[in-house]
Amino acid sequence: AVDRVEGWLRLARLRNADKRLALILSTYPGRDHNLAHAVGLDALASCDVILRELAAKGYAVEALENTGLRLMDETLSVPLEDYRQALSTLPQDLQDTLAEAWGDLEEDPDCRDGAFHFKALRAGNALVALQPERGEVKTRVDDYHDLDRTPRHAYVAFYLWLRSQTDALIHIGAHGTLEWLPGKAVALSGACWPEVLTGPLPVAYPFIVNDPGEAAQAKRRIGAVTIGHLPPPLAQTTMPEGMARLESLLDEYSTADGLDPARRDRLIGDIRAEAQGTGVEADLGLTPDTSPAEAITRIDAFVCDIKESQYGEGLHVFGTGQCGAEERAGLIAALEGKIVTPGPSGSPFRGRTDVIPTGRNLFTTDPRAVPSRAAHAQGVKLAEELLRRHLQDHGDWPKGLVIDLWGSATMRTAGEEFAMALHLAGLAPQWDEGSERVSGFEVLPLSMLNRPRIDVTLRVSGLFRDVFPGLAQMFESAAAALAAREETQADNPYLTEIPRVFGPKPGQYGLSMNPHLDDYTDAARQAAGEAWLNASSHAIDAKGTISDAREALESRLQGADSFVHLQDLPETDLLIASDYAAHEAGFAAAMARIGQTAPALYHLDATRPDKPQARSLGEEIARVTRARAANPDWATSMMGHGFRGAAEIAATLDHMAAFAHLAQVVQPHLFDLYFEATLGRDDLVEFMERENPDALQAMRDRFRALFDAGLWSTRRNSIMAELEGAA
Repeated sequence: AVDRVEGWLRLARLRNADKRLALILSTYPGRDHNLAHAVGLDALASCDVILRELAAKGYAVEALENTGLRLMDETLSVPLEDYRQALSTLPQDLQDTLAEAWGDLEEDPDCRDGAFHFKALRAGNALVALQPERGEVKTRVDDYHDLDRTPRHAYVAFYLWLRSQTDALIHIGAHGTLEWLPGKAVALSGACWPEVLTGPLPVAYPFIVNDPGEAAQAKRRIGAVTIGHLPPPLAQTTMPEGMARLESLLDEYSTADGLDPARRDRLIGDIRAEAQGTGVEADLGLTPDTSPAEAITRIDAFVCDIKESQYGEGLHVFGTGQCGAEERAGLIAALEGKIVTPGPSGSPFRGRTDVIPTGRNLFTTDPRAVPSRAAHAQGVKLAEELLRRHLQDHGDWPKGLVIDLWGSATMRTAGEEFAMALHLAGLAPQWDEGSERVSGFEVLPLSMLNRPRIDVTLRVSGLFRDVFPGLAQMFESAAAALAAREETQADNPYLTEIPRVFGPKPGQYGLSMNPHLDDYTDAARQAAGEAWLNASSHAIDAKGTISDAREALESRLQGADSFVHLQDLPETDLLIASDYAAHEAGFAAAMARIGQTAPALYHLDATRPDKPQARSLGEEIARVTRARAANPDWATSMMGHGFRGAAEIAATLDHMAAFAHLAQVVQPHLFDLYFEATLGRDDLVEFMERENPDALQAMRDRFRALFDAGLWSTRRNSIMAELEGAA
């Protein structure tokens, strides 16, 4: 800690012209055409803005051109002898661990001709570099959040080299791997890799303002000043051209209903025929046996959902836009060793106007005050909406519900999802009147609920496990209290005492299933399901003890008939990032792995607190595909971001494919729509060929693989002809 303070003081004393900086870009999520990935941020364009701002403030830095394409090929080298000398200064235990995990340093794939070679570019006194792989390329995504995985020699060499060559690090965008290396979760020591590799170097970290959980990880484990930046701006969806006639027919029906029965009946037939032809009936799971009243109601609601949808338009560029001056000022203040004003985290598009202006040092909520009173009230509303949808679909209450809880979302909403879980079980939090911290819970009588208690199992993320251990313990304590009630088994499934809160083992984050997402065989799906089970098999009890409980987990899943994941961010969706497919579709694969029938999969849209909506997973994918992914306006917005925009377009297809592979919830016509909106556009293909040809080839390969695996069938000969012609 003293060395870190001295590092900041030294940075304050240095003249700007003498400061040596390293701008670090991520290699996550594991494909070369997707380098410099950052959530909601064009990290390459942001790098350009930062270099210009540094030059304007007297730093001896230079501008770069074609950074993305150049970083795929150009390297800087560090002699092996320099690494050997630096390595000898590390604690012997770490040296031994490194040798045991990776063998001799000359066996590292980035080592050749007596040196390590790093993808990096010189920009005067600045270095722009890709963070090296921390492990094997084939497991790079799963290594990302694995605290058990020792970083390989090249990774260690890179950061030890930076310690001797730079005065500060700028990690650009959420997020890299340094803060996820092995070691303690908090209060790190000289035996922890993040502490050893960072050393006294100050770390400034431009970070999306709506991700408090992973920003907190960077603060706790590498001492970063996390400088908040805006998400992409919200854009209103325009009705897809292919649905214009359906919308018109529905409008006509609304005026005819009750006034002209004959015309109304004709319109019902026309609407259903149009909905069938456009694939909407398949999106909604409607069949010829579905009653006209139900079909029209659901088709109309789906069309309205699309009209009301919003999406993140393009990517944010750090230091530009509404808070551009503040973002640049925050970074410069950090690099001058000055205090960066603290600021809250959350989504500015979900009522958190207090996060504006960005450019401040992010902080988050008090875990002891979660759920807040407001979050509890919203959680009740969410629970009632979920129950409404389940009753509509199945005519009964859920028999066993698995709720997927994430740490960052819980921070953003102050615990709405957890409050939902409490209400479903017939519980409510209690608060200390002075501090507003949660002090306990109360059991609600069945007469107040007017329904049975819902049998809830919580699957918590690694970050939730670390940040909110008290909530996991409270839920188990509450379950024990329910077990002591004099109620019938039909009304109170908690009479059967069994662990109900599960997550990954201590030190593990993520689900480790990515190696199985590119292989569309049944064996790969089974392996993905096994990965979900392995990463969810540790139970947390009322005392906070975490233990392996695979048998108890499977017992809970065997009684589960439904699953829900809640989404609170308006500026993102389930096809933006791979985590959604891994968690939601991964659960479906896990159920198949243990021989259970397909559960009801729900995606609970809480982006509008006044109007939460529970949709089936298939419906949500269809809505997002039509409203954002296959919307030509979205693709056009990404064309303004060069290399990174092309990578984002390719990534959406990857995530659609993962849902199709693991959960079979993507209708074939949705892939048709996405193909036409991307590879079916000459201007977009030309853009990708120019800016990121590897991303274009990856999309073509992905479409072919989906077709070959039977996950996509198209009746449009032009599509297959185009793919074959591009082979």
